[in-house]
Amino acid sequence: MLARWFPAALNTRPTEWTRAAIGMALGTLFSVWACAQVFGPDVALHLIGPLGASAVLLFAVSSGALAQPWAILGGYACAGVVALLVAHALGRSLGSACLAAGLALLLMCALRCLHPPAGALSLIMVVADPATVALDWLALGPVMLGALCMVLSALAYNNLTRVRYPKGHAEPVAMVPADHAPVDPAAITAADLHNALQDMQEFFDVTPEDLEQLIHASERHARRRSVGEVLAKRL
Repeated sequence: MLARWFPAALNTRPTEWTRAAIGMALGTLFSVWACAQVFGPDVALHLIGPLGASAVLLFAVSSGALAQPWAILGGYACAGVVALLVAHALGRSLGSACLAAGLALLLMCALRCLHPPAGALSLIMVVADPATVALDWLALGPVMLGALCMVLSALAYNNLTRVRYPKGHAEPVAMVPADHAPVDPAAITAADLHNALQDMQEFFDVTPEDLEQLIHASERHARRRSVGEVLAKRL
């Protein structure tokens, strides 16, 4: 049981860590700066926590389902609307803030825009600073502006640094080289993986298409290893 507490090894290179770190810093800076220009520094700095958390997803794990544009835009919209509704109905307290976070989670799941930093956003929108409270429903303005700026930053930076973003729902599966045998008709497909994920009924920040690509890549490595072992035995 103790072994489960130790972190798994990362499959990314230090250069990718650096790329993501620079992107996170620049994306957060641009988003908060843009909000400050329109709504003032007090309101903008109040949003820096969720925006920074979103930046980790959008720049470090941009291929994940939780980091896609609809996830952040829809998630922030759900969190902002729910938080303001709860604040108006029940007041601004710790209990109402936690209730808003739970309701926002349910709405994000229903609309398929789950984004963890939006949960933090719903909390701070209820127990907000005076400048944000004074905006009332107009507080949705800095929320959505920050989310939009973060998405634009991720679109520009990730693609400029050769990381495709956003990730499509149906990425083409890598083709099997012509010198290898054709794919077995009984091989696992994205549809099979989608059904398997539905059977498990848990949250997984990965798409069936990503899993299919990983499986086919693993099959290619396995074939190469098998061929290498056969040649080694013949020698």
